[in-house]
Amino acid sequence: MSQLQTNMAPQPKSNAGKMWLWAILPVVLLIAMIAAIATMGTGLDEESPVPIENLDVEKVMMTDGGFVLKVLNSSPQKMTIAQVIVGDAYWNFSAEPEATIPRLGRATIIIPYPWVEGDGYEIRLVSEESSIFSAEIEAAVQTPEPSGQRIWQYALLGFYVGVIPVALGLMWFPFMRRFSVKGMHAVLAFTVGLLVFLVVDTIEEGLEMAAAAPEVFQGTGLVWFGALLSFLFLVAIDQANGRKSQRASSEGKSIAYKLAAGIGLHNFGEGLAIGTAFAVGEAALGTFLVIGFTLHNITEGIGIAAPLTKDRPNWKTFIWLAVIGGGPAIAGVWAGGFVFNNTLAALFFGIGAGAIAQVIYVIAKMIMKESAKHQYTLLSWRNFGSISLGIVVMYATALLVTS
Repeated sequence: MSQLQTNMAPQPKSNAGKMWLWAILPVVLLIAMIAAIATMGTGLDEESPVPIENLDVEKVMMTDGGFVLKVLNSSPQKMTIAQVIVGDAYWNFSAEPEATIPRLGRATIIIPYPWVEGDGYEIRLVSEESSIFSAEIEAAVQTPEPSGQRIWQYALLGFYVGVIPVALGLMWFPFMRRFSVKGMHAVLAFTVGLLVFLVVDTIEEGLEMAAAAPEVFQGTGLVWFGALLSFLFLVAIDQANGRKSQRASSEGKSIAYKLAAGIGLHNFGEGLAIGTAFAVGEAALGTFLVIGFTLHNITEGIGIAAPLTKDRPNWKTFIWLAVIGGGPAIAGVWAGGFVFNNTLAALFFGIGAGAIAQVIYVIAKMIMKESAKHQYTLLSWRNFGSISLGIVVMYATALLVTS
């Protein structure tokens, strides 16, 4: 019997039990040590003279009854809100569920203040330890509440900015099918240029959200790890599917759906920006963003259609691609208008960036494979120009929504 066979022989049950014991014992001891430190302390008597306190104001709303603040206690210990100052005056307030907030706990601070529309305010929350946390209101405006009419209006905004422009871009499909192999490589290279811009833009948007999120959640890490894990996850799925089917048509359709999904997550972020603008009363900015994003997103439909040129998709495929690529903008407008959360937004942007990067990887492999098959130059001047054009087009249309 070989050494390999000897190593692979079944182990006696007694040895297997010991193996599991040694696997579990360190974990049990570690839990016991942490529990002992948490209950009895570290053994040092020194204490910080001033408690470390940190309070994040996640959302400020203006209602008929006054100001309503959603806050998160990101301190190492519980803290209590003792006083509220609006402008230069102390003001009565109530807290739900209570003014003492546990670590990583949330509370709603209700301030019955007679605010005036259009005026600016500074709200300061004072803790029992005299720590002060501020929230700025540049121009007070009634915070919209969910209603059937407003939900429908927000859905239409997302439809205009997401589904319609992607669908219009997909309508270039019959024209693109007439291209030669080199022409299709140029179109795919143009798609890569679009996606490179979207990756950079999505990461930047995610990092902006991360900077505004509570530090305790490490939003920057959520962006980068979300991007990395979503990229690796999609690569693993792609490789698993590649073993089952090698048909070019199947590959093209799969890439198109992945591309639509990645772009959809990016468009979710655009919806967030639009919904947030309308929620804080910036109607002019919101309208400006709708027009800009609509023009900006037409090119995304072209990119989604490019991998399908070797296939014969039916009209249902294009409908699904338009919904997947543009539909998340509707959810984004709802989230931005009603339940915006910087931490989750940063994570979604990271996941979207990773998904788009994976599609770049797949399209690049497709171009390399086809170039080797037809003995074409991989990075010809035509392909280089197409990549550059894709980046320039996205950059130029992005200027329409720079605020």
